[in-house]
Amino acid sequence: MSQQNTLARQRPKIFTGAIVGGLLMAPLMALLYLGDRFAGLPFLPFDLFDWVARILPGPLVTFGIDVMVEALRALNIGALDEAAKLSEQLMGLGLFWLLGVIAGAIFFFVLNRLKGVNPITGVICGALLSLPLLLISTQVNTTATADPLLRAGWIVLVMVGFGVLLYWAYASLIARPRDAAKAKPTPANDLDRRQFLVRVGGASAVLTVVGAGLGALLNTRAEDIGSSQVQSAPTADAGERVDGSGNPLPNADDSLVAAPGTRPEYTPVADHYRIDIASRPPVIDGETYTLPITGLVANPVEWTLEDIRAMPSESAFITMACISNRIAGPLISTTKWTGVPMQEILERIEPLPEAGALRITGADGFDEYVSLDLIREDPRLMLAYAWDDQPLPQQNGFPLRIHIPDLYGMKQPKWITGIEVVEEYGEGYWVRRGWSAVARVNSTSVIDTVAQDSIYQDGEQFLVPIGGIAWAGARGISRVEVRVDEGEWVEADLREPLSERTWVIWRYDWPFEAGEHTFTVRCYEGDGTQQIEREQGVRPDGATGLHSDRELLREPEPATDETTS
Repeated sequence: MSQQNTLARQRPKIFTGAIVGGLLMAPLMALLYLGDRFAGLPFLPFDLFDWVARILPGPLVTFGIDVMVEALRALNIGALDEAAKLSEQLMGLGLFWLLGVIAGAIFFFVLNRLKGVNPITGVICGALLSLPLLLISTQVNTTATADPLLRAGWIVLVMVGFGVLLYWAYASLIARPRDAAKAKPTPANDLDRRQFLVRVGGASAVLTVVGAGLGALLNTRAEDIGSSQVQSAPTADAGERVDGSGNPLPNADDSLVAAPGTRPEYTPVADHYRIDIASRPPVIDGETYTLPITGLVANPVEWTLEDIRAMPSESAFITMACISNRIAGPLISTTKWTGVPMQEILERIEPLPEAGALRITGADGFDEYVSLDLIREDPRLMLAYAWDDQPLPQQNGFPLRIHIPDLYGMKQPKWITGIEVVEEYGEGYWVRRGWSAVARVNSTSVIDTVAQDSIYQDGEQFLVPIGGIAWAGARGISRVEVRVDEGEWVEADLREPLSERTWVIWRYDWPFEAGEHTFTVRCYEGDGTQQIEREQGVRPDGATGLHSDRELLREPEPATDETTS
């Protein structure tokens, strides 16, 4: 056997390179996380995932969203929006780890075909890998706060280090006696390689745990510091009739009490659903923030956040829902919004006669169009800067987001960084990906509770409270009806809504009958239009259909006191 053939046998296989790449990528991600938490440097796994999600075809992205949501609903592992975001982040970590596996395999494949190798090969490999990651991070990263040059240097340094480690592993695996012609592959050689990989894996695990642990510790301290700088609003429970600041709700005097188990009428800001296109919410410095409004205007401006807050403002209680919310899903919330009427904005910028729409862009890469005619016709559109009388939370759109009555959240950009007045209305981010061009809210009604633990006696009759919410965007709710099994539809009682733009709390006290029953609810809009009963999925125009709840009711314990809860 020739010396060349013997050396060829000694060279590690591509599969070994894939293993090494995966082992080295784990501590690398921990190091990146540490840099993200400690110095505001880019976290490349999330950057790569966000970039991939933006370049994939719209139908593929929405199909992936549907699969993920259905899986999370089936698993029932917590709040859907939080679980979905965690799933996205885990997919980002998995994608970046896969990149390391592929890079390791390619690196070993190339080195196996080179006559001579040295550490410079690893440097070149890492540098080449850093270039596309640097471009991707520059395009999509919205959370890094370090200087741009430092960010670029960090990415190159980390990836060059990855390349050098790949070379070191390769060189260690091909180390053999000097007289290569006499060297023969033996089980001992294979055992040495396995031992080497085990040692690399062990070191990788230790470094990963240490890096991730330090990053998590830094993150916890940062959150503690941040929370000490922001005044926390008092939290109201479901029975209190106050908003998050402790102020009485507009309908506090309404005599209708929600059925026990009905969701809070006012959603605490911390519980407001969050759906967006980024792995993490953008970080924007309010002190240096400016909003440029350019394009077809007589008066282009660049306002600071303080300039905007000093303008005439309005506040309104508003319910918002995501177009991807299933029937009776959790992606719907109600809170108090404060902002500048969009009509005020138009008066100040003076759009030119040929102008037809605003193109609004967000720091997360999202964009959407708003018709100027709609703004002129509806004074309720607002450029919002506060929820619950506090600045918008970072995860919900700080510093600015828009509110457009009667439309799903997919048409309402957050983290607004620019507004351009353009000639024609166009297709926004999700519309280009196959979702509704109109995104008008479908009316919906939901059973939150069949409160058999709160059955009460009224005379000779036992009654079980049933309750929930009904919502039709800004069109209002005129009636809610409940049906038990195949019986007649019976009208429920309605609590006065917080505003014309919020959901309505409804309640129906049903004459109790023991056994298994199916409860169904439907609603009518303010003008009497019945909600759509036909079942339809969320894509592309939002879900429709009636909500039902099947419950087994048992005979109540004899009551000693008559109550009317």
